[in-house]
Amino acid sequence: MTPVSGRKICVLGGGAMGTACSILLARRGSDAVSLWFRSREYASDAMNSRVNERLLPGVRIPENVNITSDPVAVRDTDVVVVCVPTRGIRTALGTMRKLLPPDAIYVSAVKGIEADTLVRPSQMIREVVGDVSVVVLGGPCHAEEVAVGKPASIVAASDSATAAEVIQTLFSSDTLRVYSNTDLAGVELAGALKNVIAIAAGICDGLELGDNAKAALITRGLAEMVRFGTAMGVQPDTFFGLAGIGDLFATCGSRHSRNRLVGERLGRGDSLAEIQTSMAAVAEGVFTARSIIDIARKKGIEMPIAVEVYRVLFENKSPAEATEALMQRPLRDEAFT
Repeated sequence: MTPVSGRKICVLGGGAMGTACSILLARRGSDAVSLWFRSREYASDAMNSRVNERLLPGVRIPENVNITSDPVAVRDTDVVVVCVPTRGIRTALGTMRKLLPPDAIYVSAVKGIEADTLVRPSQMIREVVGDVSVVVLGGPCHAEEVAVGKPASIVAASDSATAAEVIQTLFSSDTLRVYSNTDLAGVELAGALKNVIAIAAGICDGLELGDNAKAALITRGLAEMVRFGTAMGVQPDTFFGLAGIGDLFATCGSRHSRNRLVGERLGRGDSLAEIQTSMAAVAEGVFTARSIIDIARKKGIEMPIAVEVYRVLFENKSPAEATEALMQRPLRDEAFT
């Protein structure tokens, strides 16, 4: 693999994915990787123990990762990897606005849509930083597995072929295979949409509806993703690649999936408030459900599964009632459009 020692990299966000990215890049041979925590306390704990005990317990952070809460870490970097939750992007970048390098490549590992503006993470980055090169990472890549070197494949998407190639090379390793893609918006939408479907898949698990029900739900969930993406003008093929069906399959079935876990607990009778209070990390699908339904209603996009997830989350509809509503919908053909 091509060495990465010549590039200065700053990973923004000390969550599971940010920590995993810093570990991956450090193992690739970079001696200039910084991992920025918003919390000084969490940064200090990780610095002292070399472990993110809250979100990646038991996984050691290499010594060549500079753990910090000082925004100055982003100054003069070649690559800025954004791994904060969707709703925290503007705040995180805003606090270091004057330090952000305009010539760097910005990498988004964020999978969501901003609730108020309905814009994607790459758009938020450009609104704060300016007209910079942005590459979006998509596909099945649970941080818990990436951090310990289990094999995975992801996609690096950008409207700049040069930037995509740089990040493809930077992140590729003996355990991570990275494909390039030009459909930046499609990869972002796929990553956001699959989280909502994963909540529905978790509800299937919580209600113990069985394998048949879950398989049907995932398949029809993919149809909704394709339908939504087509209406938004992105490439339908993107949803049949790693960013779409690949990530959907992993997120709907994995014990690591926070979104699936939210759905499972809803299916078992826990309230959303109870679930969110007890979770250390953000389940993006909860917030994305609002954004997706807002867009779908404005554009007239049929999203029956997403609508029922929204109603369970925010309108106190029971998971059993939501399931019944889906099963009683008028019969139709199986078309994905």
